[in-house]
Amino acid sequence: MAEEETAVKEKHADELFKEFREVSVTEFFRKNRSHLGYSGQLRSLTTVVHELVTNSLDACEEAGILPELHFEIRQLGTEHYKFKARDNGPGIPVNHIPKVFGTMLAGTKFHRHIQLRGQQGIGVSGVTLFSQMTTGQPITVRTCTGDNKVNEVKLLVDVTKNNAEIVETKQYSGYWRGTEVEGELKGVAYNTSERGPYEYLRRTAIANPYTEITFTDPEGRKTVFKRSSNKVPKPPMEMKPHPKGLAVDDLLNFAKAAEARHVGSFLSSTFARVSSAKVNELQKLVTFDLNKNPRKLAWAEAEELIKAFDKMDFMAPSSEGLRPIGETQIKNAVLSILKPEFEVVITRPPKVFSGGVPFQIEVAVAYGGNAGRPATGEQEEGVTSKAEIMRFANSTPLLFDASGCALTKSVNAVEWKRYGIKDFDNSPLTIFVNLLSMYVPYVSAGKQSVAEEEEIIKEIKMALMEAGRKFQIYHSRMRREIEKEAKMNTLLKYITELAPALSKLTGKDEKKILKDLTHLVKEKLRIEALEEELEDDGGEEEADTTFKEEGE
Repeated sequence: MAEEETAVKEKHADELFKEFREVSVTEFFRKNRSHLGYSGQLRSLTTVVHELVTNSLDACEEAGILPELHFEIRQLGTEHYKFKARDNGPGIPVNHIPKVFGTMLAGTKFHRHIQLRGQQGIGVSGVTLFSQMTTGQPITVRTCTGDNKVNEVKLLVDVTKNNAEIVETKQYSGYWRGTEVEGELKGVAYNTSERGPYEYLRRTAIANPYTEITFTDPEGRKTVFKRSSNKVPKPPMEMKPHPKGLAVDDLLNFAKAAEARHVGSFLSSTFARVSSAKVNELQKLVTFDLNKNPRKLAWAEAEELIKAFDKMDFMAPSSEGLRPIGETQIKNAVLSILKPEFEVVITRPPKVFSGGVPFQIEVAVAYGGNAGRPATGEQEEGVTSKAEIMRFANSTPLLFDASGCALTKSVNAVEWKRYGIKDFDNSPLTIFVNLLSMYVPYVSAGKQSVAEEEEIIKEIKMALMEAGRKFQIYHSRMRREIEKEAKMNTLLKYITELAPALSKLTGKDEKKILKDLTHLVKEKLRIEALEEELEDDGGEEEADTTFKEEGE
């Protein structure tokens, strides 16, 4: 009996592998659309806006064009919307339209070491797939490259082959340049919350002040986010990976594709800050000859190189390949809207994280005024504002998955009490964090949360601690000003009562006595203020030293 049961349970390997087959990446994302950010009615709609806007901005900026974006959302029925997105970018050659909008992991960005918003070659093809999955309808792409010929293509995605299925094509005359994408969505919802399309576009305009965005909502209301700068930012430069932070596997993959004939020349041509002098220094730290062919590098030899890199000092990555928003732009576009009592912007020097990837951090802290977000619901008595964290990656808003994001965790890891902010959550405070990199380590293809890379978290904390120290000095001075004014009022009240008594005792003029006493009080308070300023300066220097030690 036991043998019969065993025979029933056992199957031959050939039988088990009858169903074994390859699955296309499109089919995988069709069954796991939440990986692309399509989960929840509001989030799905905002994700569509996000993908189309980031593509348009990247295209305009690379072409040196001041971006003008038009986005319209129209309601067709319950949870049924139509979207139309148009830009004034360089347009798309007609032969590339099927790949751009119908093939996953295809594009101009993934293989380039350059700071761009889109990186994975999934975004707009994901929009096509989501539209198709919820309505069964194709999307329509209209594009013109400036030759007065508009190409219109309607397409679907063939999920089994990961390519586009062209439904209809036409060409006609037109006198514009750019790309327009139109489609329908079902199972989505629109609202004006802080995670909706309106807020996404508003924050996009804030972090990209040279962009003009016109948005028409489902009720027909038109909002124009005007640009505050007419200067097109310099296009990002391609950057070489930095030797610091490289993993053994990364190094070997670079070596396999190397054209150089020697390891030394391979290192200097592939990685940033590796000069011939550094190659000579490196040769003294490894046991094999750097004249060998890089494609023949063994794992153990690659490990030697990585350990040697860790012992060496290299210049920081060049900031030319990273394009920060800039202190002036942040103040004009972000802080001017909040009109805070205190504001500070900090830009950290470029650093690297895993794989030798250069990155840079910008933060801004605004306190008081309109900073923070309005408190709603049941709040503690007297609380009118809650702390607000605005997250950006390459100037692109991150509205979802905040709790699992390295940017949020970095802000929450700072001990705000030591800087005079006793109740962080219930303070009129806006924290702005922008991560710049040619490769942002997103948690998923949905691109709304940054992975917890140790170097990134450390840099954000360092920037926020520096901002916190500046706030602490401001807060201390403001508190002393209030105390000084209260002290002066108290003393002046006493001397008005003291002057008549001294006049009777001394026989001197009461007005002169009052004048002398008033001068004495003000002079005493002035001297105390100078002494406190000197203490502040000394405290700031001491804080700087402590800050550097903590950083080290």
